[in-house]
Amino acid sequence: MTEQHDQQAPLPPMPTDWQRALAVVAHPDDLEYGAAAAIADWTEGGREVVYLLATRGEAGIDTIAPAECAPLREAEQRASAAVVGVSEVEFLDYRDGVIEYSLDLRRDIAAAIRRHRPELVITMNHRDTWGGAEGGGFWNTPDHKAVGRATLDAAADAGNRWIFPELLTEQGLEPWNGVRWVAVSGTTTPTHGADAGPGMERAVKSLMEHKAYIEVLTDQDPEEYVRGFLGGVAAQAGARFGGRPAVLFEVFPR
Repeated sequence: MTEQHDQQAPLPPMPTDWQRALAVVAHPDDLEYGAAAAIADWTEGGREVVYLLATRGEAGIDTIAPAECAPLREAEQRASAAVVGVSEVEFLDYRDGVIEYSLDLRRDIAAAIRRHRPELVITMNHRDTWGGAEGGGFWNTPDHKAVGRATLDAAADAGNRWIFPELLTEQGLEPWNGVRWVAVSGTTTPTHGADAGPGMERAVKSLMEHKAYIEVLTDQDPEEYVRGFLGGVAAQAGARFGGRPAVLFEVFPR
């Protein structure tokens, strides 16, 4: 009984005493399906958010060959980011669908953290499933798991001059110990929430910029699909956030 009560306890709001964030995910549209409403609100309030994507999503559309798909999805991602106030989008060019957790991946993410010097790092669900806290549910993709776990580790790597010393000697990137939190969206064990209401309209428009992807994903009217999906997720999350539509995060303090 106590455990069940604790699981349903209201969640505190996300920290607000920060200025710069770096969002690290595997594919175009990953942030739009999760954290975009919160990001829109943060940038509207004067905070800076940069996107780092491990791939260009080139394996995500069965009817479009990767060589054609990559530039299309990159362009859609840049347009999508602009809608929520994000002007800087970087790509690491790992192969979509076959990312492995590796030292190279950790190094590349740590380098980005040193370049952008964020206080908040955002990533996606790094666990095996999208299911409930007790297991089950949908199996997560290898890309999401690899990038999420590497991001959690790279937040520490970025501050240690003896891990990946070539970042300093070859790239001139000084260690950055300023990451205070890593926030994971899409988690089944959230610790904090962010109000999705103020940024929801921009989140909807942001996801709708992924036109090519949405066209093959659903037969619904695109706007109806996007509003239904994002609104439903935010409303469900609101049960843990005072009844207000929310984006939920699992926050790991650093």
